[in-house]
Amino acid sequence: MSLTITSSAFAHQGSIPKKHTCEGANVSPPLSWSGVPAGAKSLVLIEDDPDAPDPAAPKRVWVHWILYNIPATCEGLPEAVKDLPPGALEGLNDWQRTGYGGPCPPIGRHRYFHKLYALDTILPDLGTPTKKALLEAMAGHVVAQAELIGTYQKGQ
Repeated sequence: MSLTITSSAFAHQGSIPKKHTCEGANVSPPLSWSGVPAGAKSLVLIEDDPDAPDPAAPKRVWVHWILYNIPATCEGLPEAVKDLPPGALEGLNDWQRTGYGGPCPPIGRHRYFHKLYALDTILPDLGTPTKKALLEAMAGHVVAQAELIGTYQKGQ
């Protein structure tokens, strides 16, 4: 069984409900996963948008959410998660803060990649790492990965 990540709020490649964006309550969507490999020791979740600022002329990948050291036994996160699973730590998003920052595209319909990684280790406490620092720490430890893509366009 391979690693999979899903949400009851939107289908893969489907539209993310306004509730989970800057035009709504800006709360994290419910996420579920399965197929974590037996040897996995922890999970990492990164949500980012490769279409910033304009899907017709993307200039950067905007990081919305970073969680690491999620226990491998965890099977998902509830909507509007407040209490992280024991041991889970947060990284720095591109608003220079921890926590979830929902879709808020300035122009056009953007794609939001929810990437789940299973690692063969528990990472040291990295403080509040950037995506780059976290990916460097994860190098050589990823045993499986999955992604869920949602889309959003303001005013829709």
